[in-house]
Amino acid sequence: MKKNVFETHFCLHEKREQKELKQSWARWSACFRGQPITNVRNYLGENVALYFLWLGWYTFLLIPASVIGLVVFLYGLAFYSTSPLIKEVCQSNVIMCPLCDNTCRVWELSDTCMYAKVSLLFDNEGTVAFAMFMAVWATVFLEFWKCHRSSYVSAWKVFDWCEEEEELILEIVNNAHCEPKMHRHSYLRSTIVLVLVTLMLLVIIGLTHVLVVSRVIATVLLAENSTWQVITENSQTVAVMLGAVLHYITITVMTRVNFTVARKLSEIENKHSHAAVERSFTVKMFIFQFFTMFSSLIYTAFFLGRINGHPGGYVRISGKWRLEECHPSGCLTDLFIQLSIIMVLKQTFNNIFEYSGPWFSRWLKRKKAQKFRRRCVKCFKKEAMNTKEGSELCENCKLEDLHRNYSLIKTDRFSLFNEFLEMVIQFSFTTIFVAAFPLAPLLALLNNIIEIRLDAIKMVSLERRLVPMKANDIGVWTDVLEAIGVLAVIANGLVIGISSDFIPRLVYQYFYGPCASGSATGIDCMVGYINNTLSIANVSDERVREDFTSSQMVTYSGINVTHCSYRDYRSNEDFSLTNQYWVILAARLVFIILFEHVVVIFKCVASWFVPTSPLDVTNERLYDKLRRLKEELRVQRAQQDPLNEKLNGNGIEKRTSNQKKANKLNSM
Repeated sequence: MKKNVFETHFCLHEKREQKELKQSWARWSACFRGQPITNVRNYLGENVALYFLWLGWYTFLLIPASVIGLVVFLYGLAFYSTSPLIKEVCQSNVIMCPLCDNTCRVWELSDTCMYAKVSLLFDNEGTVAFAMFMAVWATVFLEFWKCHRSSYVSAWKVFDWCEEEEELILEIVNNAHCEPKMHRHSYLRSTIVLVLVTLMLLVIIGLTHVLVVSRVIATVLLAENSTWQVITENSQTVAVMLGAVLHYITITVMTRVNFTVARKLSEIENKHSHAAVERSFTVKMFIFQFFTMFSSLIYTAFFLGRINGHPGGYVRISGKWRLEECHPSGCLTDLFIQLSIIMVLKQTFNNIFEYSGPWFSRWLKRKKAQKFRRRCVKCFKKEAMNTKEGSELCENCKLEDLHRNYSLIKTDRFSLFNEFLEMVIQFSFTTIFVAAFPLAPLLALLNNIIEIRLDAIKMVSLERRLVPMKANDIGVWTDVLEAIGVLAVIANGLVIGISSDFIPRLVYQYFYGPCASGSATGIDCMVGYINNTLSIANVSDERVREDFTSSQMVTYSGINVTHCSYRDYRSNEDFSLTNQYWVILAARLVFIILFEHVVVIFKCVASWFVPTSPLDVTNERLYDKLRRLKEELRVQRAQQDPLNEKLNGNGIEKRTSNQKKANKLNSM
């Protein structure tokens, strides 16, 4: 192939086995059937079978997570209409400060009644419990997966299989006098790779800054230049949606860039085996993809609305554009909007292109070869009608099946990697920011039901047959999933503690609200919370007048206002932070520490409670070891017995000779 003598090489599909898999597995009508994992293993190898086994197990365990997430969503839906927080926003007469410079006017808090309702759907008490559940669920899923996997790999007799030994065996088969590739480590290469990885991450983070700036500019442009009033009034929400779409486009483009960079960096490391190269590539690619997908979400979750400043002291980009602010109901809705758009777009378009691309390519190739095939069939019929002794069909007819396989989509060693990467990224979305999007497990479940059959149809009908490869685990992906489980604990704790209004509401309820004294009866403890979170900026302050023009301080009904409100815990006189701000900050930190420690304890208990292998598998392997040791001992004894007999025979012969000599001397 290096000399361009051959164009490609690939495995042929076996018609009988292919037809059986199509009927029982690789078709859309089998979406709710079980998977014939053993048949998949026999046809596509253990590596592919373990992928589908893992995907099926992941999909199965998403069912309880989806149900609980749906219950949390319905809980928010059932009680949000009676919440005093919603009533306070929808019936408020509070005038809020302009959201942008020059053209934006003051606005009434009640204008964002619907936004407040959506916020409470995902920012309620049930979200906290669900986030804790999902953090523990990630660990339980992994532990049960290890147990589930061991049953199959034990039945396939690959439990103790070693990938490095397999590569050595292949080298010996090709060259009986081969030498193993020695392990090497170069500090220079490692330093170069580390520097390049850091630079790549900085580039990705830089793209996140570009997305943030584009959202800020889009907010200003929509507020100033839009001819539609609904867009002008909701410019920030529209900008968040546009930013999410732009983020998805960035993810699509950067995926190809990340793939190329990760591959080149893995080649620079010059690992000693293909397995080591694959592990290195997988880790780098996942890190790049993780930063590409989550950098913007991290900004939205932990920085949006917290570094924008205040009237008279706004933080601006290049001294011109103000940073975005959060809604008075909280910042979690912005994170929810971005998460939902990215997740829905990613799963929808990925599935569409993943199926339509190979299908159209196969159709195009077959269309081009249609004329050739008709001629081939004609030739076949002609030869069949005039059969003579010793006559043979033409070579084209013999190679018809080869051409059919050649028209399928090309596969390589990265084909299965791409499927794993897609699902692991989805696992990240499902667990890391689930506190902001309780419906993420449900969307993942619906997607995976389709994904299993889509991948099956691709591998059996639309793509060339993958080279069967042995495996006894999903490899480095297990470590990646465990790392995601740890990140899920940290991220969800930070989302609830920092992004959510859960802690400020608790502090208000027990320290600043009507129930703080303990004597209030017949009144909801959260009455007055929204007003408590707002500070006032007076137009009489010179610093405020520098940020807002006189035309901006006029309502749409033509009323001039002397002050406006904004979301923050600051003094109305000098904009200094109030004592309540520091109390809430301390409560946030305490909650984050408690949340993460409690969840980590639960994760450790779950990890200890679930065995890594079923008892029958463990006992069976114990008996196998015992039988193997007995067999080795029997062989060793069998090898020693002839030697002992020979030694014993020599000893008897020697004693007989000595006895004869002694008798001869005695007779003399």
